[in-house]
Amino acid sequence: MNSQHLSTSIFMNILLILFGYLLGSIPSGYLAGKWIKGIDLRQYGSGTISGSMVWEHVAKWAIIPVGLFDIFKGALPTWLGLRLGMGEVGAMLAGVFAMVGHNWPIYLNFHGGRGFSPFLGELLVLFPWGVLIVLVGLGLGNLSRSAAIPLVVVILLPIFTPWIGAPSIVLWCSIFMVLITLIKRVEANQRPLPINQTERRKVILRRIFLDRDIQDHKEWIRREPRS
Repeated sequence: MNSQHLSTSIFMNILLILFGYLLGSIPSGYLAGKWIKGIDLRQYGSGTISGSMVWEHVAKWAIIPVGLFDIFKGALPTWLGLRLGMGEVGAMLAGVFAMVGHNWPIYLNFHGGRGFSPFLGELLVLFPWGVLIVLVGLGLGNLSRSAAIPLVVVILLPIFTPWIGAPSIVLWCSIFMVLITLIKRVEANQRPLPINQTERRKVILRRIFLDRDIQDHKEWIRREPRS
């Protein structure tokens, strides 16, 4: 590979990563809240612009177009990476940055979602069977009101997927997803932590394992702005 070809390849990868981030940053959940109910979804429930908050505070039917678009945000950059000859690594990184954009959208002062939908979109391109596995984890987590189960499923994904022909790149895709999710849960859209050290530790642990600041799940997801 000559230096000119290498420079072109690096430039194309940077453009694709930037495209993935900007596409991922399009806040479909936030837009659904504004367009359908005239609300800022960041002020409701968990404060995320996720599909679960769209379901809870906007309209249950709206989760379909929002979810499909968020999956598309992860799938398109990944597919383009393969289509343009960037290889699995370049395609995977483009999808990862779509997740980063979804979680920290530049258009909303970096207040975003949790990244599972773009992750599903990336898996749809790189390893479709992984979509089914993660969906099962999300379903079990929703039924049991446990935010830990989907995360555990993603952590275990690289262990079980080689048995059904998953490419090695799924390992790195899962690692990035786990790191992005943990960072986002602790950062919690810039929500401040308690000053008291004991309570601060409790809140951090709740954010990691429960994805919320308090113990009660219903009270957390049904929060609304004070009048």
